[in-house]
Amino acid sequence: MRIDPRKTQKIVFFFLFLATLLIVVPVGMIILAIIQKGLPAISWEFLSDIPRKGMRAGGIFPAILGTVYLVGGAIIFALPMGLLAAVYLSEYAKDNFLTRLIKLAIINLAGVPSVVYGLFGLALFVIFFKFGASILSGSLTLGIMILPLIITASREALESVPYSFREVSFSLGASKWQTIRNIVLPNAIPGILTGTILGIGRASGETAPILFTVAAFYLPQLPDSIFDQAMALPYHLYVISTQVPNVDEKIRYGTALVLLFLVLFVNLVAIIIRYHFRKKKKW
Repeated sequence: MRIDPRKTQKIVFFFLFLATLLIVVPVGMIILAIIQKGLPAISWEFLSDIPRKGMRAGGIFPAILGTVYLVGGAIIFALPMGLLAAVYLSEYAKDNFLTRLIKLAIINLAGVPSVVYGLFGLALFVIFFKFGASILSGSLTLGIMILPLIITASREALESVPYSFREVSFSLGASKWQTIRNIVLPNAIPGILTGTILGIGRASGETAPILFTVAAFYLPQLPDSIFDQAMALPYHLYVISTQVPNVDEKIRYGTALVLLFLVLFVNLVAIIIRYHFRKKKKW
């Protein structure tokens, strides 16, 4: 009995479409619920004022600013370190057992629970280096947490650049570093930015790492230096949802909506930059 390939294709496409719906529809419903319940809370006062009346009134500006500080600090630390590590592993390291073991370890580190990174940051930065609970400790902890994502994505992006590009550069007399800097890296930027986007998304929404290293329940003033504590949207949302009684529902959902749009906005900027570089690719 001969099976019609077209019918098989339609069946496969149906199951693929069904799997896509099972992912997209619940996420879409969650986003719609957050927008519907959180939009009434959004106002200029809510976005620019400090919390008042035990976090039952006022705004969330300190938490927004703290989140921006933490995510920015994490990217400033993780992106250069991750890119340098990816360049070494992709372009300089020999293919041997040790290198393969390091690559496997990096991939496995991407799946380590965030609470483990929080305890690591507490032990290393807060206690050992004596940075205390501060923006610096929180940023470094988040940076280490997203480092495996950036290294893995950057290494794959570098290895996807055709080797013929390197051969042409070498034949023109360029050194290995000149080839990497002028040929490989520019063509790998879209993939590197993909890893950065994934890192931003994870760092923005994590609560456990900042709970141990930086987050404060409430601060009456904004941080003055990287050695100060800071409020952050994920922890603030956790506090007003579980620790503070009688908080208006729209404040909780409004905080979640601001966090959602903040992550989407940063990701959108990175995606636009990635699209700009992708247009320049000739292969």
